[in-house]
Amino acid sequence: MELNVLNEQGQTVAAADAVFGREYNESLVHQLVVAYQANARLGTRAQLTRADVHHSTKKPWRQKGTGRARSGMTSSPVWRGGGRAFPNSPLENFSQKLNKKMYRAAMATIYSKLVADARLSVIETIKAELPKTKAFAQQLKSLGLEGKLLIVVAEEELNENLILASRNLKEVLVVPPRYADPLCLIYFDKVVVTKAAVAQIEEMLA
Repeated sequence: MELNVLNEQGQTVAAADAVFGREYNESLVHQLVVAYQANARLGTRAQLTRADVHHSTKKPWRQKGTGRARSGMTSSPVWRGGGRAFPNSPLENFSQKLNKKMYRAAMATIYSKLVADARLSVIETIKAELPKTKAFAQQLKSLGLEGKLLIVVAEEELNENLILASRNLKEVLVVPPRYADPLCLIYFDKVVVTKAAVAQIEEMLA
């Protein structure tokens, strides 16, 4: 398939159908997004076991003859103030496994959906001669790029000037292809990819 390049000459760039022309698979994309979020999740909650709560080891009442249920100690999970039987732990592992083939297919599906929805644009290249935010913002405006932008550049195109010029723009993120994660691709209104980055994306997801 051919992707249009944002320039006055109306050029196009050849792109692989397997990456940019794939049929949309909502369940696969959902699985990727859920797994990505789960793998970023940390165990930030903790509850006390019956060994952790403050309690006396004295038996509350004798075993027999009271007419009440037998009880060994007040740390029992059935008692108010007792420990939890199956507590949440900070060491809890929330990660989900997604094999490489599914990951690549899901990412290709997202890129294909961006193309189908006209949310993906290709540009020749993007540079920042100086680490100046104002000049970089003007460059984007001259290309007609506004709103929340994810700019994907090739590894060799990403330099310090480009990072410094773009980092103070709240709604603009510049990343190489390997850092263009599924959440970013879905979140940003427009995804801008350089011609060199298109080749690297195809290489990653082939």
